[in-house]
Amino acid sequence: LYLSSVQSLDPLPMHGRDLDVHPEDFMETPDQGQDSKQEILENKDVVVQHVNIQGLGRTKEDLLGYEISDVFHAKNLIDVMKRAHVARQRLLRLGIFKDVEVLIDTSEGTDALPNGLDVTFEVTEVKRLTGSYNTMVGNNEGSMVLGLKLPNMLGRAEKLTFQFSYGTKETSYGLSFFKPQPGHFELSMETECQSNICVSLQFPLGVTNHTLKWEGVWRELGCLARSASFAVREESGHSLKSALSHTVSVDSRNSAIFPSRGALLRINQELAGYTGGDASFLKEDFELQLNRRLFWDSVLSASLWGGMLYPIGGQASCIADRFYLGGPTSVRGFGMYSIGPQSEGDYLGGEAYWAGGLHLYTPLPFRPGKGGFGDLFRTHFFLNAGNLCNLSYGDGPRAHLQKLAECIRWSYGAGIVLRLGNIARLELNYCVPMGVQSGDRICDGVQFGAGIRFL
Repeated sequence: LYLSSVQSLDPLPMHGRDLDVHPEDFMETPDQGQDSKQEILENKDVVVQHVNIQGLGRTKEDLLGYEISDVFHAKNLIDVMKRAHVARQRLLRLGIFKDVEVLIDTSEGTDALPNGLDVTFEVTEVKRLTGSYNTMVGNNEGSMVLGLKLPNMLGRAEKLTFQFSYGTKETSYGLSFFKPQPGHFELSMETECQSNICVSLQFPLGVTNHTLKWEGVWRELGCLARSASFAVREESGHSLKSALSHTVSVDSRNSAIFPSRGALLRINQELAGYTGGDASFLKEDFELQLNRRLFWDSVLSASLWGGMLYPIGGQASCIADRFYLGGPTSVRGFGMYSIGPQSEGDYLGGEAYWAGGLHLYTPLPFRPGKGGFGDLFRTHFFLNAGNLCNLSYGDGPRAHLQKLAECIRWSYGAGIVLRLGNIARLELNYCVPMGVQSGDRICDGVQFGAGIRFL
């Protein structure tokens, strides 16, 4: 951000037409501090007459009107600088400019006022076509991603992205279209593997962030092993899900991976069946996390997850829509998705679940690498618990809670956590599973986990 300095503010004229501002106002004197100089600037009324944008090529000017309009409401020079900086940040957030500079000058021309200012944004547009390659870490899986991006495709911040992902569990490709709307609204449409189409709208509302989404998914359960159970075989084949969902979140954490303070609340509702498809259900789930800094840079973190699935129209819930629990990213000490109903060794998921965790994160003993690489690690002490089951919806809420309170699985242990940037983390824990039920698959001892979302 380039703003002409207060002392020069070139080309402010020193004689004739000016802003009623004189060089003496800005000269350094022994008895005049920074506060008094700022007060002088704040008391000088100015009018922003023109806001110009230079460097536009394929970008349409009407797209940028909302982002820079607030500059016209500035009342003094300090206010102009602040509002121009905010407008610059908004322009950069559009993702269509590589660089944005701001110049503030006195107004010129026949309509120029004595206290008029012109603000000019000098922008550098991003290239028409960009490519990328990177690796991603999901919940206990990794993948290599190759992508092509066409930013600002039609001149109004539209973005078309193609991605090819080769992973340890699956290979996929996807095409997505993104369109920002005035007022921090974001509209996007995605399709993946020619079987998934998604249209979403994101917007803030007070301290909350909301996402409205419609998703159409063509699903196939196939390539079954010889040992697959009959319960899985009878659900094999194709199915189509068309669902509307709404997600609201409040996030005051200072970090998504190693938060030391703040809280997260995320609530999601999904309704399928009323817009087509052969899956009909109402699904609700939530996530709550609280973090508090203790002594010696240690952090106490508490998490609670839960959700319920209600089949609609007398249908049975589908194995692809149920909840799954267990593994290094949820209830540690158990195998991946190996808690709850199962048939002949195949885990079928459940229609209701809850999971809670209490964690203590501390720096490494003796603080090796403090201020550098060592700060990426934490020691980790945890206590996890949870349960997953199917429900009989004629029994009422009290019976549901009683069933969820039965046969609780829990575990405790300790380990080391490594932060990968601010998007993922690795865990190596020694786990002691407790409350094990018949059919559960446990991991008694060392367990490794990688992911972006941990209990």
